[in-house]
Formats: sequence, structure tokens, C-alpha cells
Amino acid sequence: MAEAYIVGAVRTPVGTRKGALAAVHPADLGAHVLKELMERTGVDPSAVEDVVMGCVTQAGPQALDLARTAWLSAGLPESVPGVTIDRQCGSSQQAVHFAAQGVMSGTQDLVVASGVENMGMVPMGANAQFALDNGLPLYGEGWTERYGTQEISQFRGAQLMCEKWGFTREQLEEFSLESHRRAARALEAGYFDDQIAPLAGVTRDEGVRPDTTLEKMAALKPLREGWALTAAVASQVSVGAGALLIASERAVKQHNLTPLARIVQLSLVGDDPVYMLTAPIPATRIALEKAGLGIDDIDVTEINEAFAPVPMSWIQELGADPAKVNPNGGAIALGHPLGATGAILMTKLVNELHRTGGRYGLQTMCEGGGQANVTVIERV
Repeated sequence: MAEAYIVGAVRTPVGTRKGALAAVHPADLGAHVLKELMERTGVDPSAVEDVVMGCVTQAGPQALDLARTAWLSAGLPESVPGVTIDRQCGSSQQAVHFAAQGVMSGTQDLVVASGVENMGMVPMGANAQFALDNGLPLYGEGWTERYGTQEISQFRGAQLMCEKWGFTREQLEEFSLESHRRAARALEAGYFDDQIAPLAGVTRDEGVRPDTTLEKMAALKPLREGWALTAAVASQVSVGAGALLIASERAVKQHNLTPLARIVQLSLVGDDPVYMLTAPIPATRIALEKAGLGIDDIDVTEINEAFAPVPMSWIQELGADPAKVNPNGGAIALGHPLGATGAILMTKLVNELHRTGGRYGLQTMCEGGGQANVTVIERV
């Protein structure tokens, strides 16, 4: 099987839902990173064979095949097609998988994997609102026969995880505080500077709260009475975009590219859709086994902090070193622009491996429907 390489990776800053980036049209957010990716890699954009873009809430300004409109909005060649995909929070990580699979199959040589989400302009769930507004069920008869009419939500899933693993509110808040500390340290040290393409006057991630404390977190109300969850231990509503260029060995030579990382393993797993957020655990086990690696071989892990119990349970079940997991903070501090997060985390992962000299990196995240992607890469 042919090899697939990451030869470029760039992202916007992750903005808050009321920050300057929230006023930027999603197609222009995507256009910004796509144009920057082409400029940084020096590739003739007409050589790109497809643009695969993740976006979760494909409604309003994020409808009409955002991948295509973003590419054209960037002034890039009309000859290059684009497709927009939705694997919930893992959408742009799946974009990386599709791009890499196209290259590894030998049918493509240069594919862009990207993701965009403006949660300030297009609220989460806006694409489901039509059903709610018109009295239509979100789930059909087959689903109801199998799972009943119980609540299916990320919030309930996260609370169920707290109960299953016995996590207390205090433990969740301690994890959250550490996420902010790590992110603040990374921002201060400039770890993200080279990977960010500033936009709308925003030059750095906006969500980090370096002055937060356990006392401030303890004053927040739980999401529901009796729950361990508060807003402080959940990912932030955000705005952002990211893009990577995936190349074959032939394209690397033809276009004189410098590989940043080699794709080692691409895995997908489904798990309980009611718990919803637990799939990264079995998915990681399968990915490591297929890659012939152990958890101790992984130098850096990026696991999306949708809610604190997701990485906390993953660390516990995998026996991972917490110091290697989200070393520069996660979505609790840095934000989670849904369909863009996969591309953003992969950009961070590649850069962190090069900064530290690590060999193997692993990325995973929980996804709606009880799914998870796992990507293992090797620094080149």
C-alpha cells in the first residue's frame, strides 16, 4: 500500500462565539486556511485533486457544500472539486482519513483535508431545528424500537460517564484547571504561533482563562441539579478552521515537498450511542494493535476535551501518561469549533511532535452517535 504524508498544516486562531471571528462568513474562514495552506506548501493549487471539509452544522451560511464554496472564495482554481462531510465532532479528522485513504489507495496524489465551523454565526443544532419547528421526530421508528424515547445527548452521556467511572465534580474541575494552565503556558511560550494564520485581527486562541481558579469553578451551577457537570468542565462554543495537505510519495518528489508526518494508522469504531462519548477507548485499543504499538510508544496524544470525563476515562482505561495527553491544553481551555476541531488538533499534533522531537502521535475524539476516529502518525 502506498504511503500518505502530511506536507502542510495550518489553522486559524480558535475564536470565541462573540469574538471578532464570529463575524467572518464560514466560507471565508475556510478560504483563509485553504489559501494559506497553498501558499505555505508552494503547491500549484490546480494539482490538488479534491478538498474534503468537515462541518457539522450544515445550515444557513454553512450549507451548499462549504468545501466547494470555500475553495472558490479563496480564488483557487475552479477545476478542483470539494465535498463537505459530517461525522459530528470528528468531521475534519474524518476528512484527514478520507484524504489519506485516497492517497494510500493510489487513486489520488494530493488531497486537502480541512474543517470549518462558525458556532457564533450558525448555532449548534441549527440543522435539526427544522424538525423541531415542524413537530417532526429526530429519530425514526427503528431507533425508537431499539433505544426507546430516553434522552440522547452529549450532556447526558458525559454525566453517565461521570457516574460509571466515579468522577467527582472536584476531579473534573481539577482537570479543567490543568487544561487552562497548560494552554496559558503554551500561549505564553508561543508554541502555536507558527501554525496559526491570523484573521480579522485575531492572532491567538481567545478562550484560555489563565486567571481561572477552582474557587471560581466551584461557584458555577451544575448543568442539571445533582449532576457533576458544569460549564467549566465542558468544551467552549467556538469559531475556527484548519487545513492539511496530504500527499503521496510520488507527489512529494514531483512537487519538491517536505513531509512533516507519515500516516501510520486510521481507525474507526462505534460504541454505545446513549453514552455517546466512550468510543475513543475501544478505538484507541484497536488502532494501537493494528499499528503494532503500545500506549507507551505514543509521545503526544490529542484527545478532544468535549467534556472532562472523556479524556479522564481514556487516560484511566488506556494507562496513558497524563503528561503526554493534551500537553498544551485542550478544548476546555482552547475551544471546540465542532467540524474544524479534527483538523486543528492534527495541526497541533504535528507541530508538537516537531517541537519536542517525539516520534509517534495519536489523535482521537468522541463523536455523536457513539463513534470515534483514531489517527496515528509518525514524525518525519
